Amino acid sequence: MTETTLSPRRDAQICALIGTGHFLSHFYVLCLPPLFLAWRAEFDVSFAMLGLSVALMSGVTALLQTPVGFLVDRHGARPYLVGGTLLMALSIAAMAFVTDYRLILVLAVLSGVGNSVIHPADYAILAGSVRKEFMGRAFALHTFTGNLGFAMAPPVIATLLLVMDWRGALLLVGLLGVPVVGAILLQSRILSDQPKARGPKPEGGARLLTSKPILAFFAFFLLSAMAGSGVTAFLITVLGVLWATPVAIASVALTGYMAGATGGTLVGGWWADKKGGNLLGFVVVLTGISMALILSMGMVDWGQWLLLPVAFAAGLCLGASRTPRDVMLKEACPPGEVGKVFGFVSAGLPLGSAIMPVPMGFLIDLGFAWAMLPTVAVLLGLSLLCAGAARGLSAPAPRMQPAE
Repeated sequence: MTETTLSPRRDAQICALIGTGHFLSHFYVLCLPPLFLAWRAEFDVSFAMLGLSVALMSGVTALLQTPVGFLVDRHGARPYLVGGTLLMALSIAAMAFVTDYRLILVLAVLSGVGNSVIHPADYAILAGSVRKEFMGRAFALHTFTGNLGFAMAPPVIATLLLVMDWRGALLLVGLLGVPVVGAILLQSRILSDQPKARGPKPEGGARLLTSKPILAFFAFFLLSAMAGSGVTAFLITVLGVLWATPVAIASVALTGYMAGATGGTLVGGWWADKKGGNLLGFVVVLTGISMALILSMGMVDWGQWLLLPVAFAAGLCLGASRTPRDVMLKEACPPGEVGKVFGFVSAGLPLGSAIMPVPMGFLIDLGFAWAMLPTVAVLLGLSLLCAGAARGLSAPAPRMQPAE
């Protein structure tokens, strides 16, 4: 058996390589906020300017994912993955040496450029490298490592700041990307690009992305992210306003929700591989359960002991529905088009997360805190309509039987 033979061991190696890069891409986004107080003292800038660093990094990533996806599909994913990961990491490391905050913003943009490569390149490589029967779990591990990067960044940076200054902390975490790039280069022989279409392509790239199935998937991802950002941004506030839940208890509930959502991706990946079949039905049922549990937190005072399991179950069901969503999108991609499709559709995730916090905040300011969780449930319901439309529109038309 050669090293490139399809095998569980090879799947594990691929997921480890791709997942580590995905972990860093999410880690780098949230490694900056813990430094804001130090930067404010160092550079004497406003909190709005400090927030601009994260906004620029995330915004550039979202904007460039689709064009990078076109390049990945045309030229292959591996060189872009190596270059993007290296640029992302070295830009963070270079922040350790700046003396003018404006250079922080420039480097945040450059890191966002590198980060924009991750989603289209990762999914294109997974589509071409992993066994079909492991694809759901591969997508689940990809999502899991990204979420883990978000979760680990603040405590890791906070811990590093106890033993070194902010410059040392950024230099250290930035340089962590260099061995990751080295590992990708050393193991690149096991990373295969997505299979290409044989013969002429059925439609151009722009036409594909504006087709009804792909737009429906984009709306599915966008609405899901809008709902999720509403919960993560204001669940603590809403529980406090509605039920006078102490901040500590509400924070534990939110942590439980996020832990459930992260672990649920692994459950969804296992289901997609082992059970398969009606992925849309699985998504609908679990999202429906999550909707009911989220609504219940706004209608029932669960108390100190029941709130955590309810929030955890809501997150678990929602997280488990997300990996089948990714698998459905992959199945809807024409051969050789995974990079641009995932680059475009997954841009709905940061866009959705950016849209909702301000309107949700206005709802609470106007005295309608009770309406926040129902709004989240409505958004999830709308996302299911989009999921059904996407699945139906992307299903192959039945072949006509010849006349007798």
